[in-house]
Amino acid sequence: MHPAYFALVMATGIVSIACLLTGMNLLARALFFLNVPFYVAIWCLTILRCLRFPAQVLADLRHHGRSVGFFTAVAATCVLGTQFLLIGRLWSVAVALWCLGIVLLTICTYGIIFLLTVKQEKPSLAEGINGGWLLPVVGGQSVAVLGAQLASGFAVARQPNVLLFCLAIWLGAGMLYLWIISLIFYRYTFFTLQPSDLAPPYWINMGAVAISTLAGTMLISAAPHSPLLTDLAPFIKGITLLFWSTATWWIPMLIILGVWRHVYRRFPLRYDPLYWGAVFPLGMYTACTYRLTQVMPADLLSWIPPVFVYIALAAWTLTLLGLIHQLMLRRPTTKA
Repeated sequence: MHPAYFALVMATGIVSIACLLTGMNLLARALFFLNVPFYVAIWCLTILRCLRFPAQVLADLRHHGRSVGFFTAVAATCVLGTQFLLIGRLWSVAVALWCLGIVLLTICTYGIIFLLTVKQEKPSLAEGINGGWLLPVVGGQSVAVLGAQLASGFAVARQPNVLLFCLAIWLGAGMLYLWIISLIFYRYTFFTLQPSDLAPPYWINMGAVAISTLAGTMLISAAPHSPLLTDLAPFIKGITLLFWSTATWWIPMLIILGVWRHVYRRFPLRYDPLYWGAVFPLGMYTACTYRLTQVMPADLLSWIPPVFVYIALAAWTLTLLGLIHQLMLRRPTTKA
């Protein structure tokens, strides 16, 4: 079981939210009701794996490629919390998931980075880094997104403090993106890239700035509840637009690289749990663009969400079919 399997919940959750924003309420609710058992099942499997195979879990925590996959638990928790808030209308459940997301983010950030820092044998940059390294950014921004939406439900005296916390997380995760994407871009352009190196998590190059855009729009919407956010509104709008523009820039590049990988170099296209990390950015780009048109005079972009939501749905469906097919192949056969 790959540590990044919580990306299934991330992808299902954001596609559900994208459907809600674009008017597909019935489909949004269906995906929400599907996502809750997904989340519970993956937690059960993760805990069972920790109990039965602690050595393998510890090896994953110390592995430069797989360890960052644990950050999907943070984003999955907060994305599900957003679903409970927007679709389930259960503010208290969303708050509980937000608090859990903060705890998971703290443990993963300082625990995993500490283990990777002090280990004696480390891979080269070309072998050790990939798009999955941006999952800490996604995890942090998911906490900011949910917190900014929850802020108005707290007591008036607490709202500015909640939003200050979300602002700090948003800025810190945005800075982390700049650090990591610089290394990824350097790896792209100065090291030989094989088709096998171009794993699905490279789509998180786009997804990390897409969720950063969404977090920015949520902070702008929550500005009336915080004098500090009101003062910083022009700055937040500028950085948010910068994030959205960066996410948009990545889309054609990732498509071109995907064509090179699967068409020109004929790398086989088969199910991999990491493909959920490619579905998530598509749904996130839909949601963040929709929210961007609500907080800024950007009507020119209003055609994007109704188009991208179908692309995200198609990617989610194909990946789910791949998962089902793999599970069917693994079923034990009984002999008469």
